[in-house]
Amino acid sequence: MSELKAFDDTKAGVKGLVDAGITKVPQIFILPPKNRPESLDTSEKQFIFPVIDLEGIDEDPIKHKEIVDKVRDASETWGFFQVVNHGIPTSVLEAMLQGTREFFEQDIEVKKQYYTRDITKKVVHTSNFDLYSPSVPAANWRDSLFFSMAPNPPSPEEFPRPCRGILMDYSKHVMELGCSLLGLLSEGLGLDRCHLEDMDCAEGLGVVGHYYPPCPQPELTIGTNKHSDNDFITVLLQDDIGGLQVLHQNQWVDVPPTPGAIVVNIGDLLQLISNDKYLSVEHRVLSNKVGPRISVACFFSTGPLPSSKLYGPIAELLSEDNPPKYCATTVNAFSDYFRKKGLDGTSALLHLKI
Repeated sequence: MSELKAFDDTKAGVKGLVDAGITKVPQIFILPPKNRPESLDTSEKQFIFPVIDLEGIDEDPIKHKEIVDKVRDASETWGFFQVVNHGIPTSVLEAMLQGTREFFEQDIEVKKQYYTRDITKKVVHTSNFDLYSPSVPAANWRDSLFFSMAPNPPSPEEFPRPCRGILMDYSKHVMELGCSLLGLLSEGLGLDRCHLEDMDCAEGLGVVGHYYPPCPQPELTIGTNKHSDNDFITVLLQDDIGGLQVLHQNQWVDVPPTPGAIVVNIGDLLQLISNDKYLSVEHRVLSNKVGPRISVACFFSTGPLPSSKLYGPIAELLSEDNPPKYCATTVNAFSDYFRKKGLDGTSALLHLKI
């Protein structure tokens, strides 16, 4: 605990350790041998990670149906897919990665003012949101910067300078893409295109920039512990370094960095309301001697204000043969449970199973 506290008090994150020239991974980051990536063998089989081309999605009804089918298949079997021709210009993707990198690489005194564990703030810089969670096996080799971008974004002066302009622009593009994806996912469930959006699945948008510094002993630690996401859907932008892996058919499969592509995955809340039709799948990020690796994850959920609205399996999907598999929950209660638990390798859905 004192080592965790000492690390936290530097407010310099993992990058601060690397900048100080450490050559060995500190104890708080070392995973127990059973949790280390090499003991959970990476895929022997060659899987082809799904890539879906969104070109012509609104012009051609035949093309539209094909895309709905592909999105549904990927969401039922992988819980993950990449999209290309998604409408976000490459220049915007590059500027978002660059702005994120610049935030973490600016002077520590400037960066420190954003470092906090107060998750009610609209701008939160931290290292390991679950640093003090007792069930988490070790701290992760990763620093993060969180923005609450919808429904009420921060005012321009609240943004750190390096990402001020690009964040508003990127968020607008991502919100359009997210709503379009929710439409496809709704149709894939046999529902009206607006169904998921009308349930407020894209009311809230959290944008998180991750910075994975190079690691001197990557085999002893991990960038992000295995976990599934506690939202409806996640839209992820990653750079060209790689390290993201998805658990598919009990094997860890690399998500290949593809220039211009965006990674999409189903979150726990969408698995819950789809009554297990769509899968929220465990994924992790390996540490690397090379770096930094930069990624930007956009989490679609309801707005951050507590609401008494209950989310359970969608009534239209249920029948005698397909009874509800989960109890209903408020998004707030689910998020609180997820945060307290931390990324301990277990699913937050288990406690709601009927």
